[in-house]
Amino acid sequence: MKKLLFVLMLTSLSVAQQWAPKPLTTWNYQIGETPTDLAIQVQAYDIDGFDNDAAQVQKIHAAGSKAICYIDVGTWENWRPDAGEFPDSVKGNKNGWPGEKWLDIRQLNILGPIITARFQMCQQKGFDAIEADNVDGYTNSTGFPLTAQDQLTFNMYYAGIAHSFGLPIALKNDTDQVPQLVSTFDFMIDEQCFQYSECDTLQPFIQANKAVLEVEYKGQTSKFCPKANAQKLSTIKKSLALTATPYVSCQ
Repeated sequence: MKKLLFVLMLTSLSVAQQWAPKPLTTWNYQIGETPTDLAIQVQAYDIDGFDNDAAQVQKIHAAGSKAICYIDVGTWENWRPDAGEFPDSVKGNKNGWPGEKWLDIRQLNILGPIITARFQMCQQKGFDAIEADNVDGYTNSTGFPLTAQDQLTFNMYYAGIAHSFGLPIALKNDTDQVPQLVSTFDFMIDEQCFQYSECDTLQPFIQANKAVLEVEYKGQTSKFCPKANAQKLSTIKKSLALTATPYVSCQ
């Protein structure tokens, strides 16, 4: 496993990415609705990797936009077609969403092949990048004694898998580890940094000319949009359902 991790890390350093979002890229977050509603024109759509087929990705490309593949790597989801491949030994506490449980991210020998197959699916469908979700388990009650180092190892590991397929990958919500991971990840996706007063922690990505795709679910856009634009964050306001609308962009 150590040898595999080393190879993936080397690959992540050598792969030349064809596209990755830059600061102020416009986007829409639509993992709660299929097929993707293209009525709102943006530069990138973040959509569910399982629920959307290659034809949907082609439609996004035909509209002149890029497609980001949403894939969960940190929790088990009981409705996914590969749910049976996760043994009970890697399933922990519920994470608050129906049908989901935290995973023991230390067990790379079990999770690695599953993640690899999922990322390969994204590539085969023609996606341009990946959003890997639930990657801050060490800050939650997972049922496992996960450490910050466990999370760093896991995050660098799956980033290497994405890069081995030539796909840029976003760091999702793991704000405390941005300094250690900004050089490994190609952009960031963050939820509610204004609500939780943590937007300043995202600036290393902006300084590295990497996009921060940011979403708020509460608050008035008149209050956070001026700050978002000043910080070059790609901030939108959505409902928790993450359907095509409601949608408000700060840009």
